[in-house]
Amino acid sequence: MNHTTACAKINSKEELQHYLQTALQLEHSTIPVYLTALYSIHPGTNLDATLILRAALVEEMLHLTLAANVLNAIGGKPDLAAADFVPLYPTYLPSGETDFQVSTEKFSLQAIETFLNIERPALRPVHLPHGLRGHIVHKHKDRHCHCILDKALIACGKSADMHFYSIGEFYEAIIDGLDTVYAQLGEALFSGDEALQIGPKYYYSGGGDIIVVNNLETAKAALNLIIEQGEGYADSVYSSSGEIGHYYRFQQIQKGRYYVHGDPVNQPSGDFFTVDWDAVYDLKSNAHLTDYPQGTEVYQAASDFEAAYYDFLRHITDAYNGKPEYLIPAVGGMFRLKELASQLVRNPNPIQGESTNAGPTFGSRAA
Repeated sequence: MNHTTACAKINSKEELQHYLQTALQLEHSTIPVYLTALYSIHPGTNLDATLILRAALVEEMLHLTLAANVLNAIGGKPDLAAADFVPLYPTYLPSGETDFQVSTEKFSLQAIETFLNIERPALRPVHLPHGLRGHIVHKHKDRHCHCILDKALIACGKSADMHFYSIGEFYEAIIDGLDTVYAQLGEALFSGDEALQIGPKYYYSGGGDIIVVNNLETAKAALNLIIEQGEGYADSVYSSSGEIGHYYRFQQIQKGRYYVHGDPVNQPSGDFFTVDWDAVYDLKSNAHLTDYPQGTEVYQAASDFEAAYYDFLRHITDAYNGKPEYLIPAVGGMFRLKELASQLVRNPNPIQGESTNAGPTFGSRAA
């Protein structure tokens, strides 16, 4: 069965709201991954890599906010505080890439490879069928369709599912859905309360600006900014506003060399910098709260960290639901979590036979 006819596009406002909430989960799912790598670096070392990671984290917060603005604009309700919002790691990305999982692990070449997979540009691998791009697989009542993507057989069942090669393709599908639903509803699509929009004064970032969303043009601009900041623009290392894409930021760490304007993709020609892969705490990967014995200092430190992380998510949820002044302190709070994380990463795992240090835990409430 041909996937282009069997697998439908986003066709309703409700579907758009669902996929934009998934976009919030997608953008958030990278934050614990990048934070854990950042926490694992010995203080005072790997300064270039640390700056690159911090810049990417700030922009992930920007992406969360842009997706929330689009969701609010079409009458949705951003929710980052639901019990199942934070995944248990390792996990597949919510956008459905099937060829890799993401882990919360120490700063390493393996972690950078994962970061590059997360942020990879929307280019088709040569082994995939010609013209096959990421797509949304919709379930059809009393009917099944099968679509092949990246050697994975995807069976359509009761509810919608998503399978994309890249985050960029996931957002392209949402942009297509905006066009489709706007053709049906016109300006009625943007029925959300404009008072819930986060404006530029409530956010700071090293690259990119908050876009207030109130029509089709601004909605598409917000989502295109997310795409460009992740993978560059028009086969370039940089976004249209001159910011280096996350994929190429992380590639700099892999290569130990900076990009400069004018460099072709995969060929940075700027200054070299040193990456010390050994100046890292050997953290337990994908740590869960249940990995640590109750009553131990490490268990309490992990519990305190996770409680503070959920407070961070609740403050962001409040910011997106009528209290925009909460956003700037919430972003700062993301980095202050390092004080709690340091109580874990500098201590051995208390489980007998474990040779790693304790690692920060995420997602216990999803268990």
